[in-house]
Amino acid sequence: MGINNAIVIGGGIGGLATATALAQAGIAVTLLERSESFEPVGAGIQISPNGAAVLRALGLEPALRSRGAVVGQAVRLQDYRGGKAVARLDLTRLGAKQRYYFMHRADLVAVLLAAAKRANVSIEMDAAVAGVRAGALQHVQLANGGTRRAELVVAADGIHSVARPALNGADQGKFAGQVAWRAVIPNTVDHPDEARVTMGPNRHLVSYPIRDGREINLVAVEERADWVAEGWSHGDDPQNMKDAFVEFNGLPGKMIRAVRETTLWGLHHHPVAKRWHTGGVALLGDAAHPTLPFLAQGANMALEDAWVLVHCLRRDGINGLARYQALRAPRVERVIKAAEGNAWRYHLRPGPLRIAAHTGLRLASKLAPGRMIGAYDWLYGHDVTQA
Repeated sequence: MGINNAIVIGGGIGGLATATALAQAGIAVTLLERSESFEPVGAGIQISPNGAAVLRALGLEPALRSRGAVVGQAVRLQDYRGGKAVARLDLTRLGAKQRYYFMHRADLVAVLLAAAKRANVSIEMDAAVAGVRAGALQHVQLANGGTRRAELVVAADGIHSVARPALNGADQGKFAGQVAWRAVIPNTVDHPDEARVTMGPNRHLVSYPIRDGREINLVAVEERADWVAEGWSHGDDPQNMKDAFVEFNGLPGKMIRAVRETTLWGLHHHPVAKRWHTGGVALLGDAAHPTLPFLAQGANMALEDAWVLVHCLRRDGINGLARYQALRAPRVERVIKAAEGNAWRYHLRPGPLRIAAHTGLRLASKLAPGRMIGAYDWLYGHDVTQA
């Protein structure tokens, strides 16, 4: 590979996966995480087969089940008036090796953290990064005044990346006119092992079981004109979420009424970075290509990035960073476009367009279920570990 040491910025899913993959390839890795500890924060996450393939290749798939991951059986689209079914995507048609998992983000981080430690990754906590500079050795400036240097620096530091503006200039996200509440509630309603998308006018609710089915993850999205800060850790009054979804009844309404604590997330559009690398500095995951959550691919794209990045480095050394961007950029751009396209489909108002769209989904689900799930072969069937 020609690379002896590396620094990974960010201890999220993409950062931990990258650090583990680099260390498994024989590189001495230091991971810098701004938090003081790996607290069990966040909510649910969907690991689709393309992301699970990377975890499998890293030897981590068995650990997912031991941490309470639920194997998804279907994705069900339903109406907000009582939860009447509109369409069902049968995930069991994906194949024995193409499993779709629902789990808590904190549990996946725990799996990846344990793997990084087994691979002898050096982890520094409370290590906020203030700046990154490329050179013969890459230079990382810490907020506390310290410095670190390495042959390779991978910035997996999310939408507020320090490294992205250093490579691309300042980037101001554009408010998407949508906000998302996230919550976790006890599974007292016997929620099936499937993701349910409850569609209503200008809003939708996603629900699925996590932690061996003991809990349910909720993501409630509403269109609004008022700007909300970006990031998913802003606390909000649960009553605001309940008021926004007061017309949702049946099981969806019961789950919303059960929420006791929630966070509010302002959704923003960001362009895919034009430059993913310079010298020995590279961007990964949301630092390179933030995506809206309507296809549940943010974490999965970061996992794919991690594998492809290390593969390219093993093949071509630092020069492999150009190949990494060339391989990844077209795919993430397609995913981002598909995610943005889902939003309007979920939020159709009552009227002819909604009736026609839902009728088409019902017919396709009943008459050609294989073709319906097959439309996602380009996404779920793409295995970067075999490509």
